[in-house]
Amino acid sequence: MAQGDEPDDQTTRDDWGERSDGGASRRGEGLSADHWEPESVVRPGSLLVASTELVEPAFRRTVIYIIEHNDSGSLGVVINRPSDTAVHNVLPQWSSLVSRPRALYVGGPVKRDAALCLATLRVGVDIDDVPGLRRVDGRVAMVDLDSDPDEIRPLVEGVRIFAGYSGWTFGQLEGELERQDWMVLSALASDLIGPPRVDLWASVLRRQPLPLAMLATHPIEVERN
Repeated sequence: MAQGDEPDDQTTRDDWGERSDGGASRRGEGLSADHWEPESVVRPGSLLVASTELVEPAFRRTVIYIIEHNDSGSLGVVINRPSDTAVHNVLPQWSSLVSRPRALYVGGPVKRDAALCLATLRVGVDIDDVPGLRRVDGRVAMVDLDSDPDEIRPLVEGVRIFAGYSGWTFGQLEGELERQDWMVLSALASDLIGPPRVDLWASVLRRQPLPLAMLATHPIEVERN
């Protein structure tokens, strides 16, 4: 996994942390998703759900929300990796809008010193002319962290702030999909701001048709050779 196009400067904040690089390259023994029928196209709003055979620590059992996917590459954030850092400690003005746990999430190994924010919009909200909000897909929007949180508050059910992101250059993600490192599935707007104790990886798989739903019972810890 490598860096793709960086998000627009208005949607990120470079305030803390260190950059690290990683890749979705290690595979281990596990249940196979050979017979699952994936979505045919990755697009903004898709979920990349880690295969049971993807054992690279940075991406094992991760769920990635795709924000951008075009001829330049792909960009997304891991939406099920909370950190130990409270949002209040780094962006206190946004803390009250952040869904529990009110922690900074680790969005990926690229540009870990940048903050990126996604929001789940309230049903029926029109944001076409709202400064600071850019729709990604359905009820999910990117939030400009330089915006006034009080102007955003009436429009959203909650927000999630990520340190870093996951990026792919052109053709790189396609190679990982051919290796079946990822399952491409549909997202729900609630996936971004779900309860902290929910195993999102298992929850997303559980709502799929059989046989894919059976992977939700795959143990968190498996013996590795």
